[in-house]
Amino acid sequence: MTSGNPQGTLTTAPEQQAAAQPNGIAHRGFAGVYPENTVAAVEAAVADGQVSTVEIDVMPTAEGEIVVFHDDDLSRLTNAPKSVAETDLWELSYDTIAGYSVLGTDQSVPLLSDVLAAIPPECTVNIELKNPGSAELRFAETLDESTLAAATDRWREFVGRVLDIATDGAHDLLVSSFYEGALASTRELAPSVPIASVFYDSVDTGLELSRRYDVEAIHPPWNMVTGSALSIDGPVSGSFDDVDLVALAHAEGRAVNAWTVTTWQQAAALGRAGVDGIIADYPGVCPPHERSDPNASP
Repeated sequence: MTSGNPQGTLTTAPEQQAAAQPNGIAHRGFAGVYPENTVAAVEAAVADGQVSTVEIDVMPTAEGEIVVFHDDDLSRLTNAPKSVAETDLWELSYDTIAGYSVLGTDQSVPLLSDVLAAIPPECTVNIELKNPGSAELRFAETLDESTLAAATDRWREFVGRVLDIATDGAHDLLVSSFYEGALASTRELAPSVPIASVFYDSVDTGLELSRRYDVEAIHPPWNMVTGSALSIDGPVSGSFDDVDLVALAHAEGRAVNAWTVTTWQQAAALGRAGVDGIIADYPGVCPPHERSDPNASP
């Protein structure tokens, strides 16, 4: 297993940086067109060289199997009956979960090992740590020392299982999360694996976490980078600090991969802003990939 460019060293001359195309990253295997986080989705996303990086989400089952799935329960994404669908996923066995179809297709909720086997080894895999099997989580927050210790303990076993599976292959990896406990446990267990802090509604919180763990990449919402004026549905709710996030991250040696992009207008604005990666739901908004390392700042 290789780890891309963990030091975030400069890879292009300053005059070339503006012309560099952002790396396309298939969000959940291009969730806008394929059944998200399934084997079929990741296979289709990397077919014909559409992208060289795939983003997936992981969670545990009741017996500790690692599945690729986004939500805490099955209600939105599967045909599970209500009595099962609204149960926390980590309270269900894998045999139960695998018996339901994803978004009306012939795809079931897959194991992480099966999804990784479907992605060519030359591709990068961004694994987002969604939940270790607990309702007691602190979303997109910085934690004090005692709270962080408990949070790290809560994530450690799950993260260890994810890393054991993911580092068994040849893919370059990027592990990302909104949760400080997840970032802390990943750094503790696998210091050489690149990590990314996923921002939510606070630039300050995101930057604090990125600096605490010296992350290789940051993942801000797309409008945190560009502002809200380019939303085709009107202004995006929420305001963000007046800071050139891309310039700041690059000065600190971190790549910037913006989520979740759904239109070419958003992608074009992000390209002009100088982001390194575009985490997109649709293949059509991603530029032809010229860089395959979402961990490397320009």
